[in-house]
Amino acid sequence: MNYLQLTEQESEYIQTHLDEGVVTITMNKPKKLNGWTSEMMAAFRSAFEKAKADDGCKVVIFTGTGNYYCAGVNLGGTLKLMAPKKLHTLIIKNNEALFDLFLTFPKPILVAVNGPAIGASVTSATLCDGIIASETATFSTPFAALGITPEGCSSIQFARLMGEENAKRMLFSEGWRPNAQEALEVGLIQHVAPAETLQQQAQAIAVQWVKENRKRSFLGGSKLTELQAVNARESIELANCFLSGPFLKGQAKFLWSKKKHVPAMMFFLLWVLRPLWRLFL
Repeated sequence: MNYLQLTEQESEYIQTHLDEGVVTITMNKPKKLNGWTSEMMAAFRSAFEKAKADDGCKVVIFTGTGNYYCAGVNLGGTLKLMAPKKLHTLIIKNNEALFDLFLTFPKPILVAVNGPAIGASVTSATLCDGIIASETATFSTPFAALGITPEGCSSIQFARLMGEENAKRMLFSEGWRPNAQEALEVGLIQHVAPAETLQQQAQAIAVQWVKENRKRSFLGGSKLTELQAVNARESIELANCFLSGPFLKGQAKFLWSKKKHVPAMMFFLLWVLRPLWRLFL
């Protein structure tokens, strides 16, 4: 399925098809849990850009294949060893651009969460027009456990959708991971469906949006300019955390435990040499 005529390389990560004015953009790396590597993000960015320009596309469904919706951003596959100041700038730029992709897309987006969703895949979903989830879905934003600050406008958007207390439960030390029904009850998502009918129900909702000539909007009554300002602020805060000692050491240990020795060594070197290079930030 390649309705949007993605390149051969992009099609290794993303499938697209059109039905009744609805373009479905599907992450298709189930063995990698649809993790957001640089290649995956480049592929779905291309798909969204082409959907934006396509007159046949009135609404987008964003979803995944396999048991997971998305395991989040693969830090080992996105961060590269480089001059600290350049890396700091690059983290800000890339993080802001990732969420700006969802914020500035001009057509309605329905996210169909087909399984567990982690990190940026959760926060980006809350920047779309609606979320429908499979009964097998869970929602995790383990920022506190990673030693980083909230991203994807979650510092304000989570509270607007599900209240201050539930937002704190997800974003901070408790690390609450609601299942689909719990997420529905607190207001994080708007629909739940059996796994076997998720795509059909998502299509039905999206087709109804087409019939209504629905325009782009944000959950919780948020406004674009405000969310963009929050995204910019959070991106700076996140870059600062990514280059902090505790985060670098923690990532090195985590990646080594997963036998990902090359990226683990990158984080280890950054941590060991931090007393020197932090002077040049």
